[in-house]
Amino acid sequence: MSVLDRQMSATAKIFPHPRDAWYVAAWDHEVTAKAPLARTIADRPLALYRTQDGRPVALADACWHRLAPLSMGTLVGDDEVQCPYHGLRYNSSGRCTAMPAQETVNPSASVPSFPVVEKHRYVWVWVGDPTKADPDLVPDMHQMDSPDWAGDGLTIHADCNYQLVLDNLMDLTHEEFVHSSSIGQAELSEAEFSTTHDGSTVTVSRWMRDIDAPPFWLKNMRDKFPGFTGKVDRWQIIHFEAPSTICIDVGVAKAGTGAPEGDRSQGVNGYVMNTITPDRDRSCHYFWAFMRNYRLDSQLITTQLRDGVHGVFAEDEVMLTAQQKAIDENPDYEFYSLNVDAGGMWVRRILDRMLVAEGRLDPGDVSVTNHAAAPADRPRVTTGA
Repeated sequence: MSVLDRQMSATAKIFPHPRDAWYVAAWDHEVTAKAPLARTIADRPLALYRTQDGRPVALADACWHRLAPLSMGTLVGDDEVQCPYHGLRYNSSGRCTAMPAQETVNPSASVPSFPVVEKHRYVWVWVGDPTKADPDLVPDMHQMDSPDWAGDGLTIHADCNYQLVLDNLMDLTHEEFVHSSSIGQAELSEAEFSTTHDGSTVTVSRWMRDIDAPPFWLKNMRDKFPGFTGKVDRWQIIHFEAPSTICIDVGVAKAGTGAPEGDRSQGVNGYVMNTITPDRDRSCHYFWAFMRNYRLDSQLITTQLRDGVHGVFAEDEVMLTAQQKAIDENPDYEFYSLNVDAGGMWVRRILDRMLVAEGRLDPGDVSVTNHAAAPADRPRVTTGA
């Protein structure tokens, strides 16, 4: 087997995740001062809670004494969690402050405490080297809490590796086949696209001009322009930010009214906000929302969009779960790539670089998809037919 073949085989089996990165642990409303929340982030079981002054905390979900889950415990005092097994208490920095039946607290008694940032309606946690946890590195999802946008979302616990979700979102031609009754149409595969990238981001842009609006977008156009008929120009601009946030600028506008040139006034614009957090090797937390910049005061539209997108993503979940099962059953199968995989392959190359920098991936074992898609002399901008 050639070196290339060995690398391709590895791609089908190994999808590790970086640790020196911000991952969403929960929606802000899920983390409370009433009880700890259990959540596994990048293989680290955590107990999440808020102090009495509202600050989010993330501790390792295992008591120093006998590893009892702190997430099963209770919150006491201003910022402490009490172990449910023998009553040891830990403050927000992870230091044990009380040991029932002990005259003094063992000075070595502590549990890891992880950096936490609350931003864009999410609680973000850094499970890697805490000295590298720069809050400015939290991915940009400003539409989530901007007064210029309205919307809502949910969480999917997907039984697949997180990189399969990234692949899914970086190549939206699958909509033609997986979501044919809502957002899919043949023009997705027929339209040209461009791919750009830098050290930590990848952008895939696709425009479909003078086409029929699929059912989902026709409904949205009529929400803003009652009785709308006719052709539209449709866009999908997919923006990835390492390690696993993908915000997709989507919409349609009345054909020929200038949307490709920047005038979207005769259309509807949304952002599909996605951030995917590895749980274990074969499962992940998929946080998503759909935000729009029209009819901001309509809770009905917000609910309809959330429920509609949830139905679309449920179709993805079925496919991704089946794909993970097939990967597990065919551990030596080689992955192959098409033109439409360009964005996803650049994503994998960025993730490989992060893993190499952390010392968790040998440079000789990086994914062949990344080498095949992005050799050193490849131009920065690529176009697929």
